[in-house]
Amino acid sequence: MQKIRHEPVAPTRTQHLAAGGEIDAHRHDGHQIIYASQGTIAVTTDVGSWVAPATRALWIPSGTVHQHQAHGELDLHLVGLPAAENPLGLGTPAVLAVSPLLRELIVAYTHAPEDDRPARRRLRAVLLDQLKAAPEQPLHLPVPTVPLLRQLHDVLRADPADNRCLDDLGRQLGASARTLSRYLRSDLGLTYPQWRTQLRLHHALVLLADDTPVTVVALRCGWSSASTFISVFRRTFGYTPGAPPAT
Repeated sequence: MQKIRHEPVAPTRTQHLAAGGEIDAHRHDGHQIIYASQGTIAVTTDVGSWVAPATRALWIPSGTVHQHQAHGELDLHLVGLPAAENPLGLGTPAVLAVSPLLRELIVAYTHAPEDDRPARRRLRAVLLDQLKAAPEQPLHLPVPTVPLLRQLHDVLRADPADNRCLDDLGRQLGASARTLSRYLRSDLGLTYPQWRTQLRLHHALVLLADDTPVTVVALRCGWSSASTFISVFRRTFGYTPGAPPAT
């Protein structure tokens, strides 16, 4: 059984992780904002995984067991908050949109975590105001609890470019498309196309962080063309996969 590290205080700090680097499973008694100003961060919990490029941050509530993995060279910024201070009012992990202003506030606030001067306290107050205004993004890839869906999840994670319809996948798994669709709605609250798109976008972010060409990413993730992939990516993340996000 994997040992879970307990941190009484959610730290505020900056940290560099090499590509492929990990932070093992842990939990802390406070909330935490996780932001990568460079690279792409993947956070995994018992209920799903979240992937965030430089236009997104992750909200991890107190007590949540989670682990991190770096895709690409990662500059990580961690903002810890006491358990009693929840500016978002969220009790589950979430992905948040990061505006250019919020980005600069997070980077500046984590630069000197031991500084407790009045100017830094004012910076923190503005940061929290901006967090409250940050819209939540539907980028969560939930882990199914139904065994049949876990099998489907494994098939699609192994090959995100698998374009078989649910009928064909159901025959492989010994279930009807109707049964799989019903489980997807009841267990994950998603349709099959919605879930598959989420899975593919998560995989695409990882490949892009490893400098995989856009056309190759599109094909490996199951899109019929690079232009179709670019359109879906831009609609989801607000920038094209061939260009870095505005900072």
